[in-house]
Amino acid sequence: MDGRDGHRRGFAARAAYELTEESPVYVISVAAQLSGLHPQTLRQYDRLGLVSPDRTPGRGRRYSARDIELLREVQRLSQDEGINLAGIKRIIELEQQVAALKARVSELSSAVEGAAAAMRQREAQVHASYRRDLVPYEDVHQSSALVVWRPHPRN
Repeated sequence: MDGRDGHRRGFAARAAYELTEESPVYVISVAAQLSGLHPQTLRQYDRLGLVSPDRTPGRGRRYSARDIELLREVQRLSQDEGINLAGIKRIIELEQQVAALKARVSELSSAVEGAAAAMRQREAQVHASYRRDLVPYEDVHQSSALVVWRPHPRN
């Protein structure tokens, strides 16, 4: 399990034919070449929790295309922006939180839309159940006539 998205499946659980940007396909030497980093740097990033690749049953690291992208971003933040590794780790954590919150907002928005549609459907059912032989009463005989009251004369 990986902290990046909280629900990555392990290496052995993936279907053999499934190849996505999350698929762990690169050994550490290839990942190092693709990212422009030394393999020891990748091991250090793994120990620090910056980039945590999947593991094979024999505990070998397998990097995905997303891992390579993240390695490049760590390198960019470190070299170009001058951010230390602790700061980079915090940035990655915050980006993961933002992504998780966006996913949750999307999920809740869908739930609200579904509830609103169900409410409209139920409302339509209620309206359809009204008896058609009954009509609402409206007082249409309102008058603007003036009525004068005169008391009866006393004897």
